[in-house]
Order: sequence, then structure tokens, then C-alpha cells
Amino acid sequence: MEMTRYQTAHYVDEAELVGFDGPKKEILKMISVNENVEVQTIWIVGAGGLGKTTLAKKVYESSNITSIFPCRAWITVSQSFDVMDLLKDMIKQLLGKESLDNLFKKYKEVKVKENNLTDHLKEWLRNKRYFLVLDDLWSTKAWDCLKPTLWGNNREGSRLVVTTRNRDLAEGSSSPLVYPLQTLHREDATKLLLAKTNKSLCDINKDGMKETFEKILKKCGGLPLAIVTIGGLLAAKDVKEWDELYAQIPSELENNPSFEVMRQVLALSYKYLPSHLKPCFLYLSIFPEDFEIQRKRLVYRWIAEGFIRARDGVSIVDVAIKYFNDLINRSLIQPSRVNMEGTIKSCRVHDIIRDIMISISREEKFVCWIDNKETCAVEENIRHVAYYNSNSSKIAMDLNQVRSLTVFGDRPKELTPLLCSPQVRMLRVMDVQGVRFGMTQKEMDHIGSMLHLKYINIRCFGNFPNFNGYSKIYRIPRSIGKLQGLRVLDISDTYITSLPTEICELRSLCVLRCTRKGSYNIFDPTEPIQCLFALSCIPVTMSLADSDQRRQVTAELHMACSSRWFSTYGVRVPKGIGNLKQLQELGYVDIRLTSSKAVKELGQLSQLKKFKLQTYGATQQKCKVLCEAIEKLSSLQSLHIIAFGLGDSSLRSLEWLHSISSPPPFLKSLTLVGCIKEIDWLRELTHLVKIHLWGSELKEGKTIEILGELPNLMVLRLRRNAYVGEKLLFQAEAFPKLRKLEIKSLQELREMRFEEHTSPQMETIEISNCRLESGIIGIKHLPKLKEISLGWYCEVARLGQLQEEVEANPNRPVLRLYDHPSKHDLGDTQGSATQVEANEPLPRNVGESSQSNQGDDDGQQQPITSTAIMPADADPAVSS
Repeated sequence: MEMTRYQTAHYVDEAELVGFDGPKKEILKMISVNENVEVQTIWIVGAGGLGKTTLAKKVYESSNITSIFPCRAWITVSQSFDVMDLLKDMIKQLLGKESLDNLFKKYKEVKVKENNLTDHLKEWLRNKRYFLVLDDLWSTKAWDCLKPTLWGNNREGSRLVVTTRNRDLAEGSSSPLVYPLQTLHREDATKLLLAKTNKSLCDINKDGMKETFEKILKKCGGLPLAIVTIGGLLAAKDVKEWDELYAQIPSELENNPSFEVMRQVLALSYKYLPSHLKPCFLYLSIFPEDFEIQRKRLVYRWIAEGFIRARDGVSIVDVAIKYFNDLINRSLIQPSRVNMEGTIKSCRVHDIIRDIMISISREEKFVCWIDNKETCAVEENIRHVAYYNSNSSKIAMDLNQVRSLTVFGDRPKELTPLLCSPQVRMLRVMDVQGVRFGMTQKEMDHIGSMLHLKYINIRCFGNFPNFNGYSKIYRIPRSIGKLQGLRVLDISDTYITSLPTEICELRSLCVLRCTRKGSYNIFDPTEPIQCLFALSCIPVTMSLADSDQRRQVTAELHMACSSRWFSTYGVRVPKGIGNLKQLQELGYVDIRLTSSKAVKELGQLSQLKKFKLQTYGATQQKCKVLCEAIEKLSSLQSLHIIAFGLGDSSLRSLEWLHSISSPPPFLKSLTLVGCIKEIDWLRELTHLVKIHLWGSELKEGKTIEILGELPNLMVLRLRRNAYVGEKLLFQAEAFPKLRKLEIKSLQELREMRFEEHTSPQMETIEISNCRLESGIIGIKHLPKLKEISLGWYCEVARLGQLQEEVEANPNRPVLRLYDHPSKHDLGDTQGSATQVEANEPLPRNVGESSQSNQGDDDGQQQPITSTAIMPADADPAVSS
């Protein structure tokens, strides 16, 4: 493998790599030598094929290093290292072959031991400044044997550069000098691919291959080794053959000798994975190319499959999350969404890594992928099946052995008789999240026969042609109680209004998501005449409509009758809900529909971390019982309460929350939709990270001051008259960790002012549907501001003055505008324009991302902009 690494470095070098000058300068800056300091270690971290060895080699051979360090050594560690051999090599390179020979003469009568070699290095390096590269370090064991404190910790300004795929090693070393090597930027990747293919963009456009070139570029994903390897193959082909070659890349990766070096480099990461991580890694091959894989969805599926084992004192979910982070830190998967706290919420797999992963999965008969082929013949004993928009008419495989069934896209023809049938009775995981079809009630009624199910996700969302985004399910069968191993039940986006009592028998249940369809298409109670007409036409409708329309009519009628035509997103939970001691996530619960006894039992869910509920129409007495229950939820981290009903735009009061005397101590996320006016107990939420208030009608003064005192608040969202003061003041020393501020539809607001020394961490400000007649003042006092966005219907006095303040800000932020500047600028005359009323509709998941599968996103949301005003000397490529 050492030969492969040297070949790889040479192979990449000869392509005259672009995009490495910047990283090289960064590393040399880290290396800058000071006299009388101990050895410092610089870590270069990244995935296989990124060019870590090449970058280290460029640094090692640069004149800056050769002129400063008289002693240099390059040691390739690799996975199967021998400490004695490595130490001998270090002596030979740092001190010379003669020094090594003298050492062996000294110990000619006895066997040379490891400590003899380290002592020799210590003695002879005591007064020497040296530069050492440890290339391809894999394990803590290797680092513990080779770290310089054992053999060369002098005060001569010596430097050590370590390359590794494992970020955990770098972080565990306590060195602050870590350089995460990234994939090439698009411009550099394009230059490198063109150079390797000996073509220009003009040549490619002339041959009509621009689209194919873009697909190949995307497939390489900025990975230098992939660009060089695939580019070399393209160079040997006529441009018109590139389309065919692109389609064959996965099979070429398995069989073509030209891909051998890249195949070995990338497959090595899998080969040396610990045994417990290998199935977790291969399991990712179930998901399609470019798919954003939600962490929560993945770890619960791993648990259901039996890949995770709980440890003493650590929950099985925390162990699974550690496995996920291990794969991230080993550079095998890429973070795609990170929240404000730095927690990775979802990931993607590099296209080439995925091709390698699929190749290994196929060899090990781990996953079967079924796509648009007429017939799919599959070998026996496949455990995991994934459908990709399949229209296959026949599947030649034994489904009795299948453990997981995952569907993406349209409903496969052959799946209709299989879903929830005895043929797949061994299923542990049924996952049809986000597909363009809805599960039927008939299929749901047979769910109790699949006794091994541990994970059920039938959530449908989004609007697709001929599909309204909801499963036509209106009832959970009582047989659900037979699924004693069930851990996750996601039945969101259905017509279900209540949960059966048998749900309380599922003692292993950890996640229960049951958000129902909140509005009516056919039997709309807000349109009584239309509703009566629809009811009178049911016999005709049922006789003439197609099967899908009949199912929708039946589902909506059941929903309407069982909830008395009440519009809500929540469902009724039964008495006995307190038995679910393992439950960590629950929502939405409709408090109006739920009995007082069941509401009281909610306080017994001692493990509950995430709780969503709707209180519209609930009595004061029941809300008081709810308050008492909430106070008992000591593990709660996220609380989401909405007090509105669909078809009724008015917000109901949440003032009953004032009776809470002891809120959940570890609450990190709070969303309140309803009028509350003030919240004294907010000051007790010292762990709160984000808060979203909608219609709260907070006034100037007290509550805003309390919010400003919260030590960990990072995200503040105020929407639709959450604040009714004319002036929003961010006082000095307030909001010490606030990073994102979102203001929408505050009709009374006229001025925003930031005092000096307020909000020192503020990065993003977004304002929409507000008329700030006195302007936004004090932007220059926000030292870390990156962006301020003026969205739809946002008008500001003296836009030019705001731009001047932005330019005066030391961090040089960007001012983004939704429309032409004249549409946002009120000028110098206050009250000269007419306010346009544009209240945004009340959403189901207030405070969450617009994508249903990304409900925990605390990250930056890019505003829709047509104009970006930047500092005059700003780099447009960076700022936009």
C-alpha cells in the first residue's frame, strides 16, 4: 500500500494540480517558526483521494522548509505499521545512515528495543530543529507510538505534519493546528479535468458535450484523484464517446485496471473500518445518489436493523449517533446540514465513494437495488431492498428473507400486492418517506401481521403531479399492539385523527410522529354550501371516481366525522399513553381532543425530549393540567405549542402558560404560536438555544430584556406581531451568543437599534414585511455580522445610510435585497408610503425548515434575493 500512496502522489502531481497553492500557503503559515518553542504538530485531515499526501509533499519540498529545517524526514505510516521499522527510518533520514549503524554497533551484543531507538533520537535531536511528515496515520495506537513527546520534544522550533483520514485523531491530540482539506472548488476542478482530457470548453461545446462534461465533473465531486483518473480515461476517447463512458463509470470502477489506484485508495477506508462500522457504512448505499440523509432517520434504522448495541450508562441512540460521527470523522460521509450548535443533522455520500460502496455491497450481497428494468433477477439471501422509481413488472427474488424495504419515487407496480403482506413478514424496516404515492388503508390494516417491524415510516410530503402529498390512511388498526419491538412509528401526513388504545402497549416505542392532514379539500366546513353539496354527491362520486379519488373521499369523510369537522394538525392520544416510558419524541397531540386523564399522563413520559402539541379550543382547566404535565418533563429539550385552528386566522391565548412555575430545566428549543404577552419563566431557561415566537404580542421592555439575558440563545425568530413595540432595542451586553435574528410581519415596528457591545456573535439578520420608518441603526456595532437581508415588503428609512453603516462594519457584511433598492427605500420622509398588508399564512411546523424531512434545521437559510448591495471593495465572487 505504501507503493500505492507514492504512486498516487506522483500520479496527481504529474497532472500539474490546480487549487493547491492556497492550502500550501495556509500550511506554511501554520508552520512559521519561532525560536525557543516546543514541537508543534500540524494536522492535514480529509478523505482518501483529496490530495493530503500531495499537499504535504508540496510543503515538504518547498524552499521555505528546506532553508529553515536542516533535518527532514518523510515517514509513511499506513494501517499495518511496524514501530521499530518506522523509528529506524526516522533515525536514518533525520540523523543519517551512519548514526543508525553506530546505534546497532553499540547494541551489537543485545537485541535493539524500541526504547533504545527513542532514546537515541532524544539525545541527538536535543539541539536540532527538524521537520517531520507522518503520512497516512490511521489510529490512536500509531500516534501513541510516534508522537514527538516520546523521542524529540525539544525547544528548537521543530515541526511535525501529520496527514490522516480520521479527524478524531487530530482532535484527540489537543493540537489547535488542524487543516481540514476540502474538495476542489468548481473552477479549479474544471481546469484540472480540462487539463487531463487535453480539451478546451470550446472543443466540448462544439461537440455538444457540455451537459455530459458537467455530469462527469459533478460525479468527480471535486476529488482530485477522481478527476485525474477519470480525466485520463476521457483523454483516450473521442468526445462523442463520453456519454457512453459516463454511464459506465460504476462498472469501470470495478473492472478497469486504469481505476486500480483510485479503487485501492478509496476502498482502503472501508477495509480498515472497525467491524461494527462496516454494516453501518454499507447501509448508506440504500439511498440514491445525491440524497440528503437525515441523521435521525439513519440512526433509528441502524438500531432497528440490530447494528447498534447499547453500552453500560450510554443509551442506544447515543451509541448510534457516535457511529454516525465516527463515519464523518473518518471522512467517509460528508456533512450536509449543521445546526447553530455545530451538530451535524444530515449527510451526503460522495458520488465516487458511493460507487465503491455499491460495488462492495454487491459483492457481499448486502443490498438489492431495483430500478427501471423489465425484469430484476436477484440472488438469494439479500437482506435489504431499495426501489428507485421502479416500473419492473417482475422481481425474481425470495422476499421472505428481506429485512428492510425502502422506496424512493413512484409506487412500483409489483409493490402493491407486497406491502404489508405475508411475503415480507420478516421486515424490520419499512420506509417509504417522501415517495410520490400514499399508502392505502387496506395495506395499513395488515400491519399487525408483520411482527418483526421495528421501524415504520410512511410519511408522505410534497406536492407531485396527480398526488396531494398525503397517504389515504384514516385509522391505525388495533393489531398495531402486536408489534412489541416497534421503536419508530412515523404516520405523519395522513387522515388519522386518533390513536388506538393498543398504541400504549408498545413499550419499546421511542418516536411517535402523528401529524395529521389539517385541512379539507372536499368537505370543507368553512364552505358549508360546498360541503353539503359534496356530502349529497357522495354516492355519485364514489361510483364515477377512480380508486385513488374514492380513497381520498373515504379518508376525508372519516377524518371529518371523527373530529366533528374540526381543523387541526394534532391527534387524540388515548389513556395509557403514560406507559410509553421509552418515548423520546411525540407530536402533534391535540389537547382539545385528548381526555384530561391522558393529558395528565403525558407528564409520566420521563424520557421525552421533543414534544409538539396544539391547544386550540382546549378548556382552561385542561390547559392547567397540561402545565402540570410539562413541569414534570425533566428530559424535555424541544417544546412546540400552537394555539390556532385552520380556517380561523386568529391566534388564541397562551397566557395559561404563566402558571408554569418550574419549566423543563434543559429546554433548548421553544416555539410558541399564540398570544402570551410576557413570559417571566423564560429567564430560567439557561440552556435555551433557539426561540420562535409567533403572535405573542410582547411589549417593549421586560420580556425582550429577559431574552437578552439568556446565556446560550443563538437563534431568535419573531413573527406576525410576536412583538408589538415601535422600537426594538438590543442593549449593550445583551444577547451574548445570538447568531441569527429573523423578524417578519411586525406591523407596529418602526425602528431597530443595536447599541455598542450588544450581540457580539450576530452573523445573520433577516427582515420581511416590516416598515421601519426610523431605520436600522447600529449595524456597525456587530463585529461578526456576515449578512443582513431585507425580504418581501420590507421598507427601511434611508437605505443609503444603512449601506454606509454596513460598509463601516469591520467584518464587511453583505446587504441583500429581495427587490430593487427603490422598493425597499423609504427615503428621508417618514410615513410617506402606504404599508402593504401581507401577513404570512400560519404554517404547520412553525420555526422549521420548509422541507419536511429537515425539521430540526437551525442552520442558515438563504433568502431569495435579486439584488445584493456589497461594500465597494468587496469581491463579488466571495460576497454573492
